[in-house]
Amino acid sequence: MSTDSVRIMCPNLACRRILSVPGAARGKTVRCRNCSTNIKVPAVSAKAPDGTAAQPPKA
Repeated sequence: MSTDSVRIMCPNLACRRILSVPGAARGKTVRCRNCSTNIKVPAVSAKAPDGTAAQPPKA
């Protein structure tokens, strides 16, 4: 079980609050305390083969 926290942004365009949820919530749905929108917490972060975080391609 992961003990780190995950920071996510509420997808509700009228809210957009940054939420900090426990790592144990990965893959689950949480509710924004500000606007009550249900938010799916990502299961795992994308990892590159060398173990570092994957970077988005530059345009």
